[in-house]
Amino acid sequence: MHGYSRLGTGRSNATPSSSPPSSPRFRHGRGKNSGGRATKQRMVERLVFMLVSAVFRRKGVLLFAPLLYISGMLLYMGSLGFDVVSLKNTVGVVVHKRTPPGSVYRSPQVFEKLWPFMEAENNGRANALMMAWNSSVHQGWKPCVNKIISKTELPKSSGFLIIEANGGLNQQRLSICDAVAVAGLLNATLFIPIFHLNSVWRDSSKFGDIFDEDFFINALKSRVDVVKELPEEIRQRFDNNISNIVNLRVKAWSSPTHYLQKVLPKLVQMGAARIAPFSNRLAQAVPANVQSLRCLANYEALRFSEPIRMLAENMVDRMVKNSSQSGGKYVSVHLRFEEDMVAFSCCEYDGGAEEKREMDIARERSWRGKFRRRGRVIRPGANRVDGKCPLTPLEVGMMLRGMGFDNTTSVFVAAGKIYRAEKYMAPLKQMFPRLETKDTLATPEELAPFKGHSSRLAALDYTVCLHSEVFVTTQGGNFPHFLMGHRRYLYGGHAKTIKPDKRKLALLFDSPNISSFRWEDFRMQMQDMLRHSDHKGVEMKKPAGSLYTFPMPDCMCKHAEPRNENSNTTGLV
Repeated sequence: MHGYSRLGTGRSNATPSSSPPSSPRFRHGRGKNSGGRATKQRMVERLVFMLVSAVFRRKGVLLFAPLLYISGMLLYMGSLGFDVVSLKNTVGVVVHKRTPPGSVYRSPQVFEKLWPFMEAENNGRANALMMAWNSSVHQGWKPCVNKIISKTELPKSSGFLIIEANGGLNQQRLSICDAVAVAGLLNATLFIPIFHLNSVWRDSSKFGDIFDEDFFINALKSRVDVVKELPEEIRQRFDNNISNIVNLRVKAWSSPTHYLQKVLPKLVQMGAARIAPFSNRLAQAVPANVQSLRCLANYEALRFSEPIRMLAENMVDRMVKNSSQSGGKYVSVHLRFEEDMVAFSCCEYDGGAEEKREMDIARERSWRGKFRRRGRVIRPGANRVDGKCPLTPLEVGMMLRGMGFDNTTSVFVAAGKIYRAEKYMAPLKQMFPRLETKDTLATPEELAPFKGHSSRLAALDYTVCLHSEVFVTTQGGNFPHFLMGHRRYLYGGHAKTIKPDKRKLALLFDSPNISSFRWEDFRMQMQDMLRHSDHKGVEMKKPAGSLYTFPMPDCMCKHAEPRNENSNTTGLV
């Protein structure tokens, strides 16, 4: 159970004509029997006073005083949600459970109040696209993977390393980059990664269907040897069946020392070793030479296959052309409002009993029994207050309009199949008429080869988002984390990404004073949120952080300032 804000604004259940009950001391003093009641009240007060005095005179004061103080403050501020009401001729205390501020989805009502202000402001101010990011925040970071990596002749191979990447597009990407790092650490020859057919993603694509194999092999040749086929000798040793190669079980986030002590000896002994699954199997904190291999693999060696690349580049060109009023700049939004995501979040919107039935079915279909285990309690209101609920398209639209992105802004939405798209996407299109998705940017004929392959479709979304002026992440996950890192790598160290404060938004979109909600107040709150995202755009990797999100300083170098005013040259440090 979540505590309420001390500034909570729950409503009293008293009738309009009733007034809050007075203190029991004065209330009992009224009427015919007021004298007797007053005497009893004074006796009770004396007993309480004597009890408290006794407690305070003893050492128990250290235990009870804070407890009494906190309890008193909670009751005084109303945080425990007690409502005192008058029941006809009797006076009693009735406890009502008030919903905490922000726990109920009321965004459509807020939008109804704010929409006239949005319409009145169309084209009235400078589009935030032209000044979203403060240039002074940019600190001149530059990619320097090639300077970090020394080109030396590869030592003799210790054996062949086979890994199996699982998950969606970016989970696979993580596994590939970690595999390159492990192969370099062990002086192993890396067999082109195998993709596991994931039960959720259901994509049968192979490595070459998503990434450019030849480019990948050539980009790594000075550091790690990568092959498409195993030698005949190795194939015969294992009866031409990769599954016969011993699968070494490696714990998640294993250290380089573990690989050197446990994996390397078996690799040398058998000539080949397999690690499946290979997801998050290498620690974040590793030596610089190992980290540099991750940088090389992720930011330089991995590029999408030609069919994906060609269509994605056309889609980017079309977005730029559609954004002529804003200098070719556009906003991209990673919208996590698919049915599975809504179901997994255990949040409630405004669909009532029908929505609940659909969500129960979706949860059972994808996570059989997980949400029905004994002791499992689903608290949608608590999830919303904690900022764990996926933002609806409506909420994303209101946030962006408050930040200053007007109705001329071109918006690209990267998403799967939106839950009840016809209903939930309508207000976003109302706020941003120039809204596009991959289904509107590309023709059905262009998309036909990608249909049924979620990772290839995600690669199209990834590319269009990568080249946007502003990227908006709404629910976390590998997709935005990799994109933020890639954008930092391309844009001087700045992610150019809006990360909403969803706890704050939950309160703003659930204002009990909706009738007096001021558009200017809302705009100020949103612009503060944009400035915070700008400030956090340039962020260094912490020791346990991921370079896939924070490429500085492992994959990038700080650009030195000019030595004098007349100098136009800069150098990497």
